[in-house]
Amino acid sequence: MGRVKAKGIIPGFGISMGITVSMLSLIVLIPLISVFLNMRGMTFAEFWHVITDKQLVSAYKISLGCSALAASINAVFGVLLAWILTRYQFPGRRLLDGFIELPFALPTAVAGIALTTLYSDKGWVGSLFARAGIKISYTPAGITIAMIFIGIPFVVRSVQPVLEKIDPKCEEAAAMLGAGKSRTFFKVILPEIFPAALTGFGLAFARSIGEYGSVVFIAGNIPYKTQIAPVLIVSKLEQFNYAAATSIALIMILFAFILLFGLNLIQARIVARSGGGE
Repeated sequence: MGRVKAKGIIPGFGISMGITVSMLSLIVLIPLISVFLNMRGMTFAEFWHVITDKQLVSAYKISLGCSALAASINAVFGVLLAWILTRYQFPGRRLLDGFIELPFALPTAVAGIALTTLYSDKGWVGSLFARAGIKISYTPAGITIAMIFIGIPFVVRSVQPVLEKIDPKCEEAAAMLGAGKSRTFFKVILPEIFPAALTGFGLAFARSIGEYGSVVFIAGNIPYKTQIAPVLIVSKLEQFNYAAATSIALIMILFAFILLFGLNLIQARIVARSGGGE
């Protein structure tokens, strides 16, 4: 008997694979390779001197710390928001669901200016905190708020489809066996949505690390206090120091890659354990 070839919707594996690899190369691989090419002629000592500069190390700490905090907050409230949009029907639900995409569609500079105006000492929200002696704009708190704004859609859109696919009968079965609402959530629902929430957390974290437009205005760019790493990249570019800017960008890429790679390993182990237990 002759070998039967599997047919798919898109014909031609060779053509499809060639187009995929070409697009991936143009969009991802070639830009990443160009980062290394821009560093040619730079010695390791010069590279090390750039990436270990005290001002840059402080910027790394601020960017990573605020990104981690913002992503953690998004992981909690993103799941809650996805739960509300999935499990409840209320007036304005579709409008609220559409607003989730707003950080993706809104220009980052516009978002940064709007957040700075809102949370400044004279803004609608910032003035309320200013009366209590709490300053938001031009502080790490303001940076974190901006990162929460740009990262919340990643968690919601990652968790929402998983919640929609969970069979309500599983919750009914848990209730019939005597499990309360909290126990049902932590034992039945949370294990199902945890990998998706982890994905959303990682995407929000990675996006926040390299965010510039939404953060630069509300950060204030005070060295050793609110200066973020992307600002230093732009500063080096304005000085035509492309090698130094590329060195900083390389470290940011490594941070994001290690983060996403680690999260993928955790997800793979979770899936393997859940699959092995079936």
